[in-house]
Amino acid sequence: MAESFTHEHDVLVIGAGGAGLRAAIEAAAAGVKVGLVCKSLLGKAHTVMAEGGVAAALAHVDDRDSWRVHFADTMRGGQYLNNARMAELHAKEAPERVRELEAWGALFDRTRDGRILQRNFGGHRYPRLAHVGDRTGLEMIRTLQDHGIHQGIEVFMETTVVELLKDGDRVAGCVAYDRERGKMHLFCAKAIVMATGGIGRAYKITSNSWEYTGDGHSLCYHAGAQLLDMEFVQFHPTGMVWPPSVRGILVTEGVRGEGGVLRNSAGKRFMFDDIPDNYKAQTADDEAEGWRYCQGDKNARRPPELLTRDHVARCIMREVKAGRGSPHGGVFLDIAWIKPHVPGGGEHIKKKLPSMYHQFKELAGIDITAEPMEVGPTTHYIMGGVRVDADSQMSTVPGLFAAGECAAGLHGANRLGGNSLSDLIVFGKRAGEYAARFAKENGPVHIDRGQVDAAERRVLEPFGRSAAENAYAVQHDLQDTMQDLVGIVRNEADMAQALQRLGVLVERAAKVGVTGNREFNPGWHTAIDLRNLLTVSEAIARSALLRKESRGGHFREDFPDKDKRFGTLNHAVHKGADGQMEVFEVPVPAPNDELKAVIAEMG
Repeated sequence: MAESFTHEHDVLVIGAGGAGLRAAIEAAAAGVKVGLVCKSLLGKAHTVMAEGGVAAALAHVDDRDSWRVHFADTMRGGQYLNNARMAELHAKEAPERVRELEAWGALFDRTRDGRILQRNFGGHRYPRLAHVGDRTGLEMIRTLQDHGIHQGIEVFMETTVVELLKDGDRVAGCVAYDRERGKMHLFCAKAIVMATGGIGRAYKITSNSWEYTGDGHSLCYHAGAQLLDMEFVQFHPTGMVWPPSVRGILVTEGVRGEGGVLRNSAGKRFMFDDIPDNYKAQTADDEAEGWRYCQGDKNARRPPELLTRDHVARCIMREVKAGRGSPHGGVFLDIAWIKPHVPGGGEHIKKKLPSMYHQFKELAGIDITAEPMEVGPTTHYIMGGVRVDADSQMSTVPGLFAAGECAAGLHGANRLGGNSLSDLIVFGKRAGEYAARFAKENGPVHIDRGQVDAAERRVLEPFGRSAAENAYAVQHDLQDTMQDLVGIVRNEADMAQALQRLGVLVERAAKVGVTGNREFNPGWHTAIDLRNLLTVSEAIARSALLRKESRGGHFREDFPDKDKRFGTLNHAVHKGADGQMEVFEVPVPAPNDELKAVIAEMG
């Protein structure tokens, strides 16, 4: 058996993005011993790729904004499948969490009178996103890390968790390995906060980095926790489509929030062809009015490019399939048109969107101040995740908490842009607070050595297979399957075929072998990730098959309309007694009378 090291903590946080860092800071502030495990280097979390801003009803740009409007926008965007209590807490607490970041040193862009500047984003009624140019996530991580390093948190970088351990019903710790040397590590903890992000690497085209293999979802599922809303995958409408080496890399919604427009190959703003009846939008191809709206003119009509992400993504795919797309299979996103309308012209664009300017200049040879970008949908975010208590963020397994993208409930069927960053700090803080409380109120855990040995044997098995499957080939075929059969547009036949293919891929994954030793062996790491990718892929496909309607991020061409029955149901996933995955219906938590009144008031 591999050499192993043992570590003991009161609270162990798995994941060092915005949610994980905020949870670790809060738990440490409660006086408990905190460990922080991250799959990559500290500072490399995918939160740094969140560019547009953090949503909070500060009302600095438009004084009509409030937590009530933010709550209603979030519920509407989520097609009312959200956990209303989570949406309430999020809307109420986000402003305080943003001001907290500011107090800790975050350098937000400013209004002329010195307050935090806020920009427009899709689905938000008023300018609501506090931002740092188009590098908001990077500034958030910098701020949280700079603050967190003084809290006495023990950090384990480049360490991958492979199994959660239990003491009876409660979580007791986990088994992990360090990626550099391949040594096994045993972590004992009274409470664990899962903050590992999303599942994007289950798809071929994604904005997600290599770490996003559904680790947290899968670890919690195999430990007995329930997952929720796994059919709802968000395909961001604007990712790079050219050159192939950067396909899928995110193009922030902030481009559209600053006045960017979408055009097809004929130069037409096609978003006017499909505007919902209840959406106040321009009725003519009038860039100037949309520009005035983006600059804060309360009387201007909202441009259709700022509809919710699921809607914009489907409109882009419609143009591409109709043969009106760009040369490389996308459409054109044009921010250069504003140059004559704003003092400073191209310099204004560079100031507002510095990362986008450099990204396209360096990766695609395009100057976004002078020519349009080619963009298309990319797998970006999953609304589904671990089913948690709204207030404490504890899962259905005692002592196991989840926050951020790997937790479900806040976003319902579709997430609004900017709500991800506020989600991280609002519920990361709550998860850390309640995990520390659980650790204090419950006694020490007992580790079953049999569980540890079984986990270590499982992760080392690929070294014992010679004539075996290749891990990269299995992962490639999995990504093709999900992209082609469980993507933006779905139907029953495709998803049934996907499940058959996933069954074959499970058998192939069980035969994967690796060569070499355990010291930084990417083939071995990929082999271990396959279990997580296959678990979340099956959960997505099975949940999507059962939702026989179209709602939010889930669109079925064989059931293109909403079905009232599904409007009050979430789909939960758990591991059955026989080890097989089971999907079942649970009612959407009903909002209380106050929240019902807010929804009615906001239309």
